[in-house]
Amino acid sequence: MADDSEFITKLINFGLSEKEAQLYFHLLKYGPKTPSLLAKSLKTYREDVHRTLSSLVDNHMVAPSLDSPTVYTAVDLDRVLGLALKKRESELHEMEQQRQELQEMFEQQRLSPSDEFTKFSMFKNVKEALAHMIPGLTSLEKEVLLVIPWPVLVIMSRFGVLEAAKKLIERGGQVRSIYDVTYPMIENVQEQLDAGQDVRHFSQYRGIYFGVMDRKYCVSVINADIKRMSLDEPASGFNTNDAAYVNSLIFTFENLWEQSIPAAQRIEELLQEGPPQV
Repeated sequence: MADDSEFITKLINFGLSEKEAQLYFHLLKYGPKTPSLLAKSLKTYREDVHRTLSSLVDNHMVAPSLDSPTVYTAVDLDRVLGLALKKRESELHEMEQQRQELQEMFEQQRLSPSDEFTKFSMFKNVKEALAHMIPGLTSLEKEVLLVIPWPVLVIMSRFGVLEAAKKLIERGGQVRSIYDVTYPMIENVQEQLDAGQDVRHFSQYRGIYFGVMDRKYCVSVINADIKRMSLDEPASGFNTNDAAYVNSLIFTFENLWEQSIPAAQRIEELLQEGPPQV
């Protein structure tokens, strides 16, 4: 089998979380195991293993035995990849439909950019968050500040948000972004750097995610549980042009910026370390 870390990285790129990829690969390589043995082999907690196994079972990647103690077996790789491709095709079809809906909503001016926002407008998933953000991004004049998780970054790139940011830079504007940069993100982050964005790495960020546009309004995510590249993923929050709140996020961003390191430096460190090990 190919290099373990490379194989795991490819599984992550296929849509698995790092823990899911490591556990599935371990079962695929070493055969069926109980949660206790998996926890020992992967040097983690049983509770963590149980959560990951539950996710893999739900996605038909791992099959539990009927015996006690329960033994978990990796489903055939070819079958797993086939199911994943069908799921991805379905999600992409759904996202294309939703992209058209978003475009129609904007063209019909059912969404109001910037100064026309009500004080607070709530959203409950990624689709609604993007619907609040996209119209304002098309009218950006000076600056956008972003603190977002990687799955949202990928979704945003598919719906033209990053393209709008690129055009802002071409007009002389500025885009600054902060991520917790991990190995699977290298290509995406490098693409932003090449487009002229100023990107920094903040290790193990656990605060709120947000975007501030032209220092006039913001989109703020209160809670996000994003596990796949879908517009229906939960992401509750709100957008507002309330000056006091916008300024508080700007203050938060600048503090994070001072504590972070350049993304180029982080990428160099990750490349030297190599892909994550099992």
